[in-house]
Amino acid sequence: MSDTTNTSGTAGSLVGIVLVSHSAAVASSVAELATGLAGGGTTAPVAAAGGTTDGGLGTSSELIAAAAASVDGGAGVAVLMDLGSAVLTVKALLAEGDELPDNTRLVDAPFVEGAVAAVVTASAGGDLAAVEAAAAEAYSYRKE
Repeated sequence: MSDTTNTSGTAGSLVGIVLVSHSAAVASSVAELATGLAGGGTTAPVAAAGGTTDGGLGTSSELIAAAAASVDGGAGVAVLMDLGSAVLTVKALLAEGDELPDNTRLVDAPFVEGAVAAVVTASAGGDLAAVEAAAAEAYSYRKE
């Protein structure tokens, strides 16, 4: 299921975010959380690409490609994944070279915390490198 969440404002100037999960419900819920925590004003475009095309658990290259196209405004697309095979699916799409928008980047980050950091940074106008760095930095967040 590809679900674009909150594309208010001028999306063309903001990095788009794609959240890839093995579950459509998880991808949509993390997208909702991240956009909700991004605050008011213009929010970066976020799309959930969860599950398979028939609604099952897994990942779908078709849903990922559609989600990336839906958030691409020209500033780049950051793709965050939940588990290993989702990473492999995104890597395969990037290797094909024509399935994802130009300037699409696989972002190595924890799924929930990284998604929040990516959406907040993109919504503040951060470029693709800043979005990737903010999401990756979430690995160091401590919960003690």
